[in-house]
Amino acid sequence: MTTSNNPVHASSPARGSLRLRMVEHPGRDRVDGGWWPRSHDLVVELADLVDHFPARFGKVGWVSVSRPDWAVAPTRVAVADGYVKVGWLPQADDHVVRLKTAERAVFYLLVVPPDFTDDQGAEALLAASTHGNKHCAADILDLVTEHPDVDPADRWTDNGTTWWGPHAVAPSFRLGR
Repeated sequence: MTTSNNPVHASSPARGSLRLRMVEHPGRDRVDGGWWPRSHDLVVELADLVDHFPARFGKVGWVSVSRPDWAVAPTRVAVADGYVKVGWLPQADDHVVRLKTAERAVFYLLVVPPDFTDDQGAEALLAASTHGNKHCAADILDLVTEHPDVDPADRWTDNGTTWWGPHAVAPSFRLGR
């Protein structure tokens, strides 16, 4: 990873919508939401996050990131209305970004790896934005990657127990039985 003291300007083609999900009341849980960037390019991704961060939470002016998540770590990034300062979090805070607003509010977001599948990314964003979640960022990502996308407990038999099989319909409801 390289570090630069010069401001870096983000220029990218049209992107999809910001993949961000926040808790209803930040500051009460271990993380305040999740952010799923589309690449490991901190300059492009951070500009997108800051420029599209929900206004109700305030204007982001300072960001701290975990170095292992990014290819380059600049000290400033150009955004739509100026620059945002960039700092670094301790090594123990992998997969986290800390946002500080002009109003001095602080938000901790899970950084979902860009190479996650759609299901994994959606599940990680949901877990990070669920009120009462006490898992750290690394634990959330471990839980998402260790479990299959389809949980056998999502299917129930007629007597209330779980079942798992090649059919999406419980055995007693299949035709021909």
